[in-house]
Amino acid sequence: MSESTLPIISLKKLIEGPERATELARLRQVTHEVGFFYLADHGIPTSLAADLFAAARRFFAQPDGIKREISNINSPHYRGYAHIGDELTQGKVDWREQIDFAVERQPRSDDLANRPWQVLEGPNLWPAAVPELRGLVEEWLERNTEVSRQLLAAWAQSLGQAPDFFEEVSREPFPLMKIARYPGHDGSETGQGVGAHKDSGVLTLLLPEPGSGGLQVLRAGEWVDVETIPGLFVVNTGELLEAATGGYLVATPHRVLPPAPGTTRLSLPYFFTSGLDEVFPTLDLVPELAAQARGVAKDMAGQEITGVTGINVLKSRLRAHPEITARYHAQLSPT
Repeated sequence: MSESTLPIISLKKLIEGPERATELARLRQVTHEVGFFYLADHGIPTSLAADLFAAARRFFAQPDGIKREISNINSPHYRGYAHIGDELTQGKVDWREQIDFAVERQPRSDDLANRPWQVLEGPNLWPAAVPELRGLVEEWLERNTEVSRQLLAAWAQSLGQAPDFFEEVSREPFPLMKIARYPGHDGSETGQGVGAHKDSGVLTLLLPEPGSGGLQVLRAGEWVDVETIPGLFVVNTGELLEAATGGYLVATPHRVLPPAPGTTRLSLPYFFTSGLDEVFPTLDLVPELAAQARGVAKDMAGQEITGVTGINVLKSRLRAHPEITARYHAQLSPT
Protein backbone atom coordinates (compact mmCIF):
# COMPACT_ATOMS: atom_id res chain seq x y z
CA MET A 1 0.00 0.00 0.00
CA SER A 2 1.46 3.34 -1.06
CA GLU A 3 1.30 6.30 1.29
CA SER A 4 -1.20 7.97 -1.03
CA THR A 5 -3.66 5.10 -0.75
CA LEU A 6 -6.30 5.39 1.95
CA PRO A 7 -7.52 2.42 4.00
CA ILE A 8 -10.63 0.65 2.71
CA ILE A 9 -13.52 0.11 5.14
CA SER A 10 -16.46 -2.17 4.31
CA LEU A 11 -19.87 -0.86 5.37
CA LYS A 12 -21.26 -4.38 5.19
CA LYS A 13 -18.61 -5.64 7.63
CA LEU A 14 -19.37 -2.73 9.99
CA ILE A 15 -23.00 -3.84 10.15
CA GLU A 16 -22.85 -7.63 10.29
CA GLY A 17 -20.74 -10.75 10.06
CA PRO A 18 -17.83 -12.38 11.89
CA GLU A 19 -15.39 -9.58 11.03
CA ARG A 20 -17.59 -6.84 12.49
CA ALA A 21 -15.60 -6.20 15.68
CA THR A 22 -12.35 -6.00 13.73
CA GLU A 23 -13.84 -3.61 11.18
CA LEU A 24 -15.28 -1.36 13.90
CA ALA A 25 -11.84 -1.15 15.50
CA ARG A 26 -10.31 -0.28 12.12
CA LEU A 27 -12.90 2.46 11.59
CA ARG A 28 -12.02 4.01 14.95
CA GLN A 29 -8.28 3.82 14.38
CA VAL A 30 -8.34 5.08 10.79
CA THR A 31 -10.45 8.11 11.65
CA HIS A 32 -8.31 8.81 14.70
CA GLU A 33 -5.07 8.73 12.71
CA VAL A 34 -6.02 9.75 9.17
CA GLY A 35 -9.59 11.07 9.10
CA PHE A 36 -10.11 9.71 5.57
CA PHE A 37 -10.92 6.29 4.12
CA TYR A 38 -12.50 4.55 1.15
CA LEU A 39 -15.95 3.05 1.74
CA ALA A 40 -16.81 -0.23 0.03
CA ASP A 41 -20.00 -2.33 0.08
CA HIS A 42 -22.18 0.76 0.60
CA GLY A 43 -25.09 -0.53 -1.49
CA ILE A 44 -25.60 2.58 -3.65
CA PRO A 45 -26.03 1.42 -7.26
CA THR A 46 -23.31 2.38 -9.70
CA SER A 47 -26.09 2.96 -12.24
CA LEU A 48 -27.49 5.80 -10.11
CA ALA A 49 -24.08 7.45 -9.95
CA ALA A 50 -23.62 7.04 -13.72
CA ASP A 51 -27.02 8.60 -14.41
CA LEU A 52 -26.26 11.51 -12.08
CA PHE A 53 -22.87 12.17 -13.68
CA ALA A 54 -24.50 12.04 -17.14
CA ALA A 55 -27.21 14.52 -16.12
CA ALA A 56 -24.54 16.77 -14.60
CA ARG A 57 -22.60 16.78 -17.86
CA ARG A 58 -25.78 17.75 -19.72
CA PHE A 59 -26.35 20.64 -17.35
CA PHE A 60 -22.80 21.98 -17.47
CA ALA A 61 -22.86 21.79 -21.29
CA GLN A 62 -25.72 24.35 -21.37
CA PRO A 63 -25.05 27.96 -22.36
CA ASP A 64 -24.04 30.21 -19.51
CA GLY A 65 -27.35 32.07 -19.57
CA ILE A 66 -29.30 28.83 -19.12
CA LYS A 67 -27.15 27.77 -16.17
CA ARG A 68 -27.53 31.17 -14.55
CA GLU A 69 -31.33 30.76 -14.59
CA ILE A 70 -30.77 28.94 -11.29
CA SER A 71 -27.97 31.20 -10.07
CA ASN A 72 -27.40 30.95 -6.34
CA ILE A 73 -27.27 34.74 -6.11
CA ASN A 74 -31.06 34.52 -6.30
CA SER A 75 -31.25 32.17 -3.32
CA PRO A 76 -30.96 33.49 0.25
CA HIS A 77 -30.54 29.81 1.23
CA TYR A 78 -27.26 29.34 -0.68
CA ARG A 79 -28.78 26.96 -3.24
CA GLY A 80 -28.32 26.80 -6.98
CA TYR A 81 -25.64 27.35 -9.58
CA ALA A 82 -22.31 29.01 -8.84
CA HIS A 83 -20.16 30.10 -11.76
CA ILE A 84 -16.40 29.67 -11.77
CA GLY A 85 -14.96 32.09 -9.21
CA ASP A 86 -18.22 32.59 -7.30
CA GLU A 87 -17.05 30.56 -4.29
CA LEU A 88 -14.07 31.24 -2.04
CA THR A 89 -12.00 29.07 0.26
CA GLN A 90 -9.68 30.85 2.69
CA GLY A 91 -10.59 34.05 0.87
CA LYS A 92 -9.22 32.81 -2.47
CA VAL A 93 -11.13 31.90 -5.63
CA ASP A 94 -12.06 28.26 -6.19
CA TRP A 95 -11.79 27.27 -9.84
CA ARG A 96 -14.95 25.21 -10.28
CA GLU A 97 -18.58 25.60 -11.20
CA GLN A 98 -21.21 23.79 -9.20
CA ILE A 99 -24.81 23.38 -8.15
CA ASP A 100 -25.62 23.33 -4.43
CA PHE A 101 -28.57 21.35 -3.09
CA ALA A 102 -29.84 20.55 0.38
CA VAL A 103 -32.87 18.92 1.93
CA GLU A 104 -35.98 20.60 0.51
CA ARG A 105 -37.89 22.56 3.17
CA GLN A 106 -40.06 25.61 3.66
CA PRO A 107 -38.11 28.76 4.56
CA ARG A 108 -37.87 29.56 8.28
CA SER A 109 -37.54 32.95 9.92
CA ASP A 110 -39.48 32.67 13.19
CA ASP A 111 -36.41 32.95 15.45
CA LEU A 112 -33.56 34.42 13.44
CA ALA A 113 -32.25 36.39 16.41
CA ASN A 114 -31.44 33.20 18.31
CA ARG A 115 -31.20 30.75 15.40
CA PRO A 116 -29.56 32.65 12.52
CA TRP A 117 -28.92 29.37 10.73
CA GLN A 118 -32.61 29.33 9.80
CA VAL A 119 -31.54 31.28 6.70
CA LEU A 120 -30.12 28.01 5.33
CA GLU A 121 -33.50 26.29 5.17
CA GLY A 122 -35.60 26.66 2.04
CA PRO A 123 -36.22 25.28 -1.45
CA ASN A 124 -33.68 24.14 -4.01
CA LEU A 125 -33.39 25.66 -7.48
CA TRP A 126 -33.98 23.07 -10.19
CA PRO A 127 -32.83 23.47 -13.82
CA ALA A 128 -35.66 23.37 -16.36
CA ALA A 129 -33.13 22.44 -19.05
CA VAL A 130 -32.31 19.12 -17.34
CA PRO A 131 -35.56 18.14 -15.57
CA GLU A 132 -34.37 14.61 -14.78
CA LEU A 133 -31.74 16.05 -12.43
CA ARG A 134 -34.24 16.62 -9.63
CA GLY A 135 -35.24 12.98 -9.20
CA LEU A 136 -31.62 11.84 -9.37
CA VAL A 137 -30.47 14.39 -6.78
CA GLU A 138 -33.30 13.57 -4.40
CA GLU A 139 -32.55 9.85 -4.61
CA TRP A 140 -28.83 10.55 -4.14
CA LEU A 141 -29.53 12.60 -1.01
CA GLU A 142 -31.80 9.89 0.38
CA ARG A 143 -29.38 7.03 -0.23
CA ASN A 144 -26.35 8.94 1.05
CA THR A 145 -28.27 9.91 4.17
CA GLU A 146 -29.04 6.26 4.91
CA VAL A 147 -25.38 5.30 4.48
CA SER A 148 -24.39 8.19 6.78
CA ARG A 149 -26.76 7.01 9.50
CA GLN A 150 -25.28 3.51 9.28
CA LEU A 151 -21.77 4.93 9.54
CA LEU A 152 -22.73 7.03 12.56
CA ALA A 153 -24.12 3.97 14.34
CA ALA A 154 -20.86 2.15 13.61
CA TRP A 155 -18.78 5.09 14.84
CA ALA A 156 -20.75 5.20 18.07
CA GLN A 157 -20.15 1.51 18.71
CA SER A 158 -16.48 1.77 17.80
CA LEU A 159 -16.16 4.44 20.51
CA GLY A 160 -17.90 2.39 23.19
CA GLN A 161 -21.40 3.86 22.85
CA ALA A 162 -24.80 2.39 22.01
CA PRO A 163 -25.51 2.26 18.26
CA ASP A 164 -28.31 4.83 18.64
CA PHE A 165 -26.10 7.39 20.42
CA PHE A 166 -26.37 9.90 17.54
CA GLU A 167 -29.91 8.99 16.52
CA GLU A 168 -31.76 11.77 18.33
CA VAL A 169 -29.80 14.60 16.69
CA SER A 170 -29.93 12.89 13.29
CA ARG A 171 -33.67 12.23 13.02
CA GLU A 172 -34.15 15.34 10.90
CA PRO A 173 -30.69 15.92 9.45
CA PHE A 174 -29.66 18.75 7.15
CA PRO A 175 -27.77 17.02 4.34
CA LEU A 176 -26.14 19.10 1.63
CA MET A 177 -24.52 18.12 -1.65
CA LYS A 178 -22.77 19.66 -4.59
CA ILE A 179 -22.45 18.66 -8.19
CA ALA A 180 -19.05 20.11 -9.02
CA ARG A 181 -17.20 20.53 -12.30
CA TYR A 182 -13.51 21.42 -12.30
CA PRO A 183 -12.33 22.75 -15.69
CA GLY A 184 -8.64 22.40 -16.41
CA HIS A 185 -6.53 25.53 -16.61
CA ASP A 186 -2.92 26.67 -16.56
CA GLY A 187 -2.95 28.05 -13.02
CA SER A 188 -2.59 31.69 -14.06
CA GLU A 189 -5.86 32.71 -12.37
CA THR A 190 -5.54 30.61 -9.21
CA GLY A 191 -3.65 27.54 -8.07
CA GLN A 192 -6.62 25.88 -6.47
CA GLY A 193 -9.61 23.91 -7.60
CA VAL A 194 -10.76 24.16 -3.99
CA GLY A 195 -8.46 25.54 -1.31
CA ALA A 196 -7.40 23.74 1.83
CA HIS A 197 -10.21 23.30 4.33
CA LYS A 198 -11.96 21.02 6.81
CA ASP A 199 -15.61 20.08 6.37
CA SER A 200 -17.95 21.75 8.84
CA GLY A 201 -20.52 18.96 9.18
CA VAL A 202 -20.48 15.47 10.66
CA LEU A 203 -19.11 13.41 7.76
CA THR A 204 -18.61 13.66 4.02
CA LEU A 205 -19.23 11.08 1.31
CA LEU A 206 -17.41 11.97 -1.90
CA LEU A 207 -17.78 10.16 -5.20
CA PRO A 208 -15.27 11.41 -7.81
CA GLU A 209 -15.89 10.71 -11.47
CA PRO A 210 -14.12 7.50 -12.52
CA GLY A 211 -10.63 8.16 -13.84
CA SER A 212 -10.36 11.60 -12.26
CA GLY A 213 -7.88 12.92 -9.72
CA GLY A 214 -6.91 16.08 -7.90
CA LEU A 215 -8.02 15.43 -4.32
CA GLN A 216 -5.20 15.75 -1.79
CA VAL A 217 -5.16 15.06 1.95
CA LEU A 218 -2.73 16.56 4.46
CA ARG A 219 -0.82 13.74 6.18
CA ALA A 220 2.19 14.28 8.42
CA GLY A 221 2.59 17.80 7.07
CA GLU A 222 2.61 16.73 3.40
CA TRP A 223 -0.07 16.81 0.73
CA VAL A 224 -0.68 13.34 -0.69
CA ASP A 225 -2.85 12.36 -3.65
CA VAL A 226 -6.05 10.38 -3.17
CA GLU A 227 -6.61 7.97 -6.01
CA THR A 228 -10.08 7.39 -7.42
CA ILE A 229 -11.20 3.78 -7.04
CA PRO A 230 -14.30 2.99 -9.15
CA GLY A 231 -17.39 2.35 -7.05
CA LEU A 232 -15.82 3.42 -3.75
CA PHE A 233 -16.67 6.57 -1.83
CA VAL A 234 -14.02 8.69 -0.18
CA VAL A 235 -15.22 9.39 3.37
CA ASN A 236 -13.88 11.95 5.82
CA THR A 237 -14.82 13.04 9.30
CA GLY A 238 -16.10 16.58 9.76
CA GLU A 239 -15.57 19.19 12.44
CA LEU A 240 -18.65 18.11 14.42
CA LEU A 241 -17.24 14.61 14.97
CA GLU A 242 -13.91 16.12 15.96
CA ALA A 243 -15.69 18.33 18.50
CA ALA A 244 -17.83 15.44 19.77
CA THR A 245 -14.74 13.38 20.59
CA GLY A 246 -12.56 16.13 22.00
CA GLY A 247 -10.25 15.74 19.03
CA TYR A 248 -9.88 11.96 19.25
CA LEU A 249 -11.37 11.75 15.75
CA VAL A 250 -9.72 14.20 13.41
CA ALA A 251 -11.19 16.47 10.74
CA THR A 252 -8.31 16.43 8.28
CA PRO A 253 -7.47 19.34 5.97
CA HIS A 254 -7.85 18.57 2.28
CA ARG A 255 -7.87 20.40 -1.02
CA VAL A 256 -8.52 19.87 -4.74
CA LEU A 257 -6.01 20.75 -7.44
CA PRO A 258 -7.33 21.89 -10.83
CA PRO A 259 -7.11 19.37 -13.69
CA ALA A 260 -4.69 19.78 -16.58
CA PRO A 261 -5.64 22.23 -19.33
CA GLY A 262 -8.11 20.69 -21.77
CA THR A 263 -9.57 18.26 -19.24
CA THR A 264 -12.40 18.41 -16.71
CA ARG A 265 -13.29 16.64 -13.49
CA LEU A 266 -16.75 16.01 -12.02
CA SER A 267 -17.41 15.03 -8.42
CA LEU A 268 -20.35 14.47 -6.09
CA PRO A 269 -19.59 15.59 -2.53
CA TYR A 270 -22.35 14.90 0.01
CA PHE A 271 -22.21 16.42 3.51
CA PHE A 272 -24.16 14.81 6.33
CA THR A 273 -25.11 17.28 9.02
CA SER A 274 -27.34 16.73 12.04
CA GLY A 275 -30.42 18.91 12.59
CA LEU A 276 -29.49 22.57 12.50
CA ASP A 277 -31.16 23.28 15.86
CA GLU A 278 -29.32 20.40 17.53
CA VAL A 279 -26.24 20.43 19.73
CA PHE A 280 -24.13 17.55 18.51
CA PRO A 281 -23.52 15.38 21.61
CA THR A 282 -20.13 14.97 23.25
CA LEU A 283 -18.98 11.41 23.87
CA ASP A 284 -17.72 10.25 27.25
CA LEU A 285 -14.71 8.33 26.01
CA VAL A 286 -13.16 5.53 28.00
CA PRO A 287 -9.90 6.63 29.69
CA GLU A 288 -7.68 4.85 27.15
CA LEU A 289 -9.23 6.78 24.24
CA ALA A 290 -9.66 10.03 26.15
CA ALA A 291 -5.92 10.05 26.83
CA GLN A 292 -5.33 10.12 23.05
CA ALA A 293 -7.76 12.98 22.37
CA ARG A 294 -5.92 16.01 21.01
CA GLY A 295 -8.46 18.68 21.88
CA VAL A 296 -10.58 20.56 19.37
CA ALA A 297 -8.64 22.82 17.05
CA LYS A 298 -10.04 25.96 15.45
CA ASP A 299 -11.13 25.70 11.85
CA MET A 300 -8.76 26.76 9.09
CA ALA A 301 -10.14 30.29 9.09
CA GLY A 302 -9.31 30.62 12.77
CA GLN A 303 -12.90 30.40 14.00
CA GLU A 304 -14.03 28.25 16.89
CA ILE A 305 -15.54 24.85 16.11
CA THR A 306 -18.81 24.58 18.01
CA GLY A 307 -21.07 21.61 18.64
CA VAL A 308 -24.13 23.71 17.75
CA THR A 309 -24.78 22.31 14.30
CA GLY A 310 -26.38 25.39 12.78
CA ILE A 311 -23.59 27.75 13.83
CA ASN A 312 -20.87 25.48 12.52
CA VAL A 313 -22.57 25.04 9.13
CA LEU A 314 -23.61 28.68 8.75
CA LYS A 315 -20.13 30.09 9.31
CA SER A 316 -18.72 28.23 6.33
CA ARG A 317 -21.57 29.30 4.02
CA LEU A 318 -21.21 32.95 5.02
CA ARG A 319 -17.49 32.86 4.21
CA ALA A 320 -17.68 30.83 1.00
CA HIS A 321 -20.32 32.97 -0.74
CA PRO A 322 -19.70 36.60 0.23
CA GLU A 323 -21.93 37.98 -2.55
CA ILE A 324 -24.98 36.07 -1.30
CA THR A 325 -24.12 36.97 2.28
CA ALA A 326 -23.85 40.67 1.45
CA ARG A 327 -27.09 40.64 -0.54
CA TYR A 328 -29.31 38.83 1.97
CA HIS A 329 -27.53 38.46 5.29
CA ALA A 330 -25.21 41.43 5.78
CA GLN A 331 -26.05 41.45 9.49
CA LEU A 332 -24.52 37.97 9.77
CA SER A 333 -21.37 38.70 7.79
CA PRO A 334 -18.23 37.42 9.52
CA THR A 335 -15.71 40.05 10.52
